[in-house]
Amino acid sequence: MAPPEPVRRADWRVSHDEREAVVERLNNAAAEGRIDLEELDVRLSAALNAKTYGDLERLTADLPPEVPVDQEPLVLKGGMHGVTRTGRWDVPGRIIVYGGMGAAKLDFTQTECRLPEIQIEVHGEMAGVTIVIPDGWIAETSRMNPGLGGFRDKTTPDRLPRTPLIRLAGSGGAGGVVIRHANSWERRKLRRLQER
Repeated sequence: MAPPEPVRRADWRVSHDEREAVVERLNNAAAEGRIDLEELDVRLSAALNAKTYGDLERLTADLPPEVPVDQEPLVLKGGMHGVTRTGRWDVPGRIIVYGGMGAAKLDFTQTECRLPEIQIEVHGEMAGVTIVIPDGWIAETSRMNPGLGGFRDKTTPDRLPRTPLIRLAGSGGAGGVVIRHANSWERRKLRRLQER
């Protein structure tokens, strides 16, 4: 007997909360003048009757991502000695990272982030920048310039529900930029932390 075919994310069933989140987003879009009231009625009805992620994603595919515009970005500078943001930390919607001379590392593997999207502007500069994201998070990297040091995207395209999309833009500079999932050493460290 053949194993069952894996179900695509678009075919996963949605919850009441996820339907309500789309309803709120559609109402906000109408208030901003992005969709008219007649179209709003059609989309609201479809959202309330949606069964899968694919049903919901079609209703908001032509709307810009919701990122708080009034929120100050988190700015991290590698400087001479480097900078690391790891462990449990509050993740804002916008982050700007400079590798400097000492390198910079952003590690999201222990964060609890409920944002639909995180915008990261990254500048590798001399020493480079490393970004580590949990399994199930995905990255959109079409706006990255590799620079002299290059840019490497080692992430997988498999996104879990209710996880953020990382929108990465900027330049690799001389030191380069890497975005990846946790390596074997980092995974062992995470397991030890979870066992405590």
